[in-house]
Amino acid sequence: MSPASTLLVPYTSYLRVYEPLAAFPEPERGHWTQYARRADTPTAQDELRRSLADLLPTPPVPVPVHESGDAFVASLDGVVVICPWRTRLRGWLALAELDGSLPPSVLDAMLPPVVREQVCADHERWRVRNPDAQPWIRTALWQVPVRWFTLFADEEREYVPGTGGPGGRAPVMRYRTPMVQARRRLARALRTLRESLDEGPLTEGLVEVGRWLEEFHPRALVELDYGGLVHAVPAERLAADRSVADVAEGIAALRDGDGEGASEAYGRLAERWRAIRNLQFAN
Repeated sequence: MSPASTLLVPYTSYLRVYEPLAAFPEPERGHWTQYARRADTPTAQDELRRSLADLLPTPPVPVPVHESGDAFVASLDGVVVICPWRTRLRGWLALAELDGSLPPSVLDAMLPPVVREQVCADHERWRVRNPDAQPWIRTALWQVPVRWFTLFADEEREYVPGTGGPGGRAPVMRYRTPMVQARRRLARALRTLRESLDEGPLTEGLVEVGRWLEEFHPRALVELDYGGLVHAVPAERLAADRSVADVAEGIAALRDGDGEGASEAYGRLAERWRAIRNLQFAN
């Protein structure tokens, strides 16, 4: 979990990559092989609780001293796939994003300058030894970036309603797809946007996500998880959410030269997520 998502209410979405065991070198492969056999592998809520616990000391610990040995475990066509948490690396990257996104006085109150300087120095030393390292998990606060939706199809949507009452289960909204499909859809969307529109933030974002996906095994699994956003959306709206379908419809309309249809699809998407982002500033 990143500092950005722990310093604020954790209404965070996640884009995760799960790789097959064969993608990991030894001795890491042996570690994950043993790890995947556990009957009690941790959940996303376990990761969140552990990250929030780091904020209790004074001063807080924005980046763990040691890298996490935990991961999410899933299966793709009967093959075990692993998504390492890499909380230390993600913490460094998120801390870099925080600089400039908050007023200096607020940032200094949350994380004193001496703490940030030490963390940055640790990251620089680590990066020298690991110049090509990439996180398996990306996060976004109060939204799901539009570029993430392009990787999936509506039929891959998994929605499980929550159960009310004390100790009830939170709802789940996620999409999962093989890496080869994610790359193919992203390339198709990027080609359509470049043929139909001027270069802009969306095309730039797609290029950046595409480069990230290229770092992983071709037989990996890609997952979009609404994460904590399920707590910010009323149950009936979450059940009706078809954001992936809206994005696919908009891109298909652009491909067919139907500007009006593309605008309608984007309008539905924009209105839905504007209402969610506005909650960030509500009392």
